[in-house]
Amino acid sequence: MDDVTEITQLVLNERQGRDRGWWDQMRSAFADDSTVRLSWFRGSGAEFVAASREMSARGDLAVHRLSPPVVHQRGNRAIVELPAVIELRTTVDGVEADLASAARLHYRVERRDGRWLITALDPVYERDRLTSVHPGQTLPVGPADVAAYRPPYRFLCYVFSRRGYPVADDLYGDDRPEEVERFHEAAFAWLSG
Repeated sequence: MDDVTEITQLVLNERQGRDRGWWDQMRSAFADDSTVRLSWFRGSGAEFVAASREMSARGDLAVHRLSPPVVHQRGNRAIVELPAVIELRTTVDGVEADLASAARLHYRVERRDGRWLITALDPVYERDRLTSVHPGQTLPVGPADVAAYRPPYRFLCYVFSRRGYPVADDLYGDDRPEEVERFHEAAFAWLSG
């Protein structure tokens, strides 16, 4: 298998493990010193797997609709951008709802001891929506309910905070293009060594 294919399969297997509850598969994708920084979680790859498992046990089952990844590889390092829509079915004040959050998942990957591993995972949030599952049923959520949250992931924050997850407001998002540009510059500088 060539490097780009192996790197692509690494990040896809990590997401599949997350979505299917295949925790050993998910854990095997991360380096021991990896970092993960998401809306509801910050910590190591191993801690992220454990927290994902706990989230799943609580009944908060998200799936990720993935688009083709783009891999930039130089030597033993690579960065991967994987567009995704995070989908979660939930209930808001008795109304069944679907949350869809669009993001670009950014992975830093390194070859260590002959094996590619994820060393960092950071999303860039684009936009999200919260809709009633049943046509004609109104969700009891208005602009004032989500006004405190940033536009790229306001409904994700709203739903997760109601479910008891702490949500950060300092993540990368398309509403802060200068920060996203600096993030990309740092990633490509890292790639170049």
